[in-house]
Amino acid sequence: MSNSQETIKNLINSNDVFLFMKGTPDFPQCGFSGQVAQILAYLELEVGSFNILEDEDVRQGVKDFSNWPTLPQLYIKGEFVGGADIIREMFQAGELQTMLKEKGISFSDKG
Repeated sequence: MSNSQETIKNLINSNDVFLFMKGTPDFPQCGFSGQVAQILAYLELEVGSFNILEDEDVRQGVKDFSNWPTLPQLYIKGEFVGGADIIREMFQAGELQTMLKEKGISFSDKG
């Protein structure tokens, strides 16, 4: 396992909810990263994040790690969940909230 793969694995395991994104949750640097950050903020989730613009090895490495070509990428309890479109659809359908409940992660359910 390369250093970047080891780093990625450690990052994913450092928080129950972890987001690889362009920018930060407070200052996303692309629309898709912003959408996912907004959903996570709405749910008042505690989220670990990594700005992939700051490290090219991690940026490419996370795509290889998940075998998913695009960013952002959301992980819950170490499991790859998806990118912006998947997260948005899961959130709108209530599936994301169900997944969080099943994994024992507390969030704000304003619905």
